[in-house]
Amino acid sequence: MAAEKKGGMSVREAGRKGGQKVRDTRGPEFYKDIGKKGGETIRDTRGHEFYEEIGHKGGQKVRELIEAGRSSVEPGEASEEDELRAEGAPEEETDADERR
Repeated sequence: MAAEKKGGMSVREAGRKGGQKVRDTRGPEFYKDIGKKGGETIRDTRGHEFYEEIGHKGGQKVRELIEAGRSSVEPGEASEEDELRAEGAPEEETDADERR
């Protein structure tokens, strides 16, 4: 999408600067308050069933992504993670593990 230029500033840049100004002027409480108001309005207009529906859709999407990840490894082919486990390598080292 092409940024529209007027007076040497793109629309994107003007929006970014405006958002920063609101953040600096009103602070994080402003965003908390408008988020809460928006959530209450959605709850009052759409009801509990709406949240059940979008929660179900989100869960289905996660299931699809997990299945896509599993199917990207061809049957009989071990993933890099599987190969590391077979070699006895630790799953993942953390800074705490390295300090021991």
